[in-house]
Amino acid sequence: MYPDIKRRKFLTKTALAGMGIGLASQAPSWSVPLFKQDSKRVGIIGLDTSHSVAFTKAFNDEDAEKDLRGYKVVAAYPQGSRDIKSSVDRIPGYIDEMKKLGVRVVGSISELLDSCDYVLLETNDGRLHLEQGLEVFRAGKPVFIDKPIAASLSHAIALFKASEKYKVPMFSSSSLRYMENVVAVNNGKIGKVMGADTFSPATLEPTHPDLFWYGVHGVETLFAVMGKGCQEVKRFYAEDMEVVVGTWDDQRIGTFRGSREGKHGYGGTAFGTDGMTDLGPYGGYRPLLVEIAKFFDSGKAPIDPKETLEIFAFMEAADESKRKKGQSISLHSVMQKAEKEAGKIDL
Repeated sequence: MYPDIKRRKFLTKTALAGMGIGLASQAPSWSVPLFKQDSKRVGIIGLDTSHSVAFTKAFNDEDAEKDLRGYKVVAAYPQGSRDIKSSVDRIPGYIDEMKKLGVRVVGSISELLDSCDYVLLETNDGRLHLEQGLEVFRAGKPVFIDKPIAASLSHAIALFKASEKYKVPMFSSSSLRYMENVVAVNNGKIGKVMGADTFSPATLEPTHPDLFWYGVHGVETLFAVMGKGCQEVKRFYAEDMEVVVGTWDDQRIGTFRGSREGKHGYGGTAFGTDGMTDLGPYGGYRPLLVEIAKFFDSGKAPIDPKETLEIFAFMEAADESKRKKGQSISLHSVMQKAEKEAGKIDL
């Protein structure tokens, strides 16, 4: 069925290796704490998402010391989305909520960076993440970038290049990666994972590629249990629902189902050599925040950058498959194109 799978496997590995962004190691040379451990001031960029308020409430809770290691949100820069009405309209209300939580609201990213040691880049609009992230990197502040890491694969690649150029650690993840059953699967609950089916809402936003806006949650769940190595993607699209099928280099198959109508949910099923298990239910943000606190402590991202880039290559290939009426698209081809585009970006 896949007669040239070995060749595609080689090509994709070559594409990743050729990116020139030093992603071979999960422990970059700057994987050490950049600040004294008693300096744990966190700044937030973007008050156009409920995540900003929810994350602040968690970090600033009096019991947060137990697992969030004493990090506190002290300042926030509100400007996020500029032309996504559903996001822009939230900003005034979230400014008020942050002030009630004792967070100082500042007038620029520069002022924010003078007030904190670590950054949560929460802007809901992925198109702004490269521009805003570059300010953070140049200031030398470790940063967590919320979903989507960018609104294109080329910008995602550029962010990792900038992280390496400025020797500033970063990572990006959906909180779905840290669902209890996903973690259990990664710890060997069902043996080797032979395949997985995941699902999440996949509502659309015209300014972003289809799956980047919300489908990223279910796609990240898929990669969290399947790991790297997806070679090609085929998308079956309907107005209210879609299914994206990925074939991995060892011929395992993983699928993502996105919904736009009806009752939504998050989860899936993983199939292993020793059994199968549900991947849900979703348990909230805190497990992700614990990982962010660990990341701030160590300067080491908990996720291989190659895997994050492959997630976005998967989604970009799914868009290409949709444009080509369900044709199979290799991740190698979209990675190669995006790397050329990223090479033109001035960092």
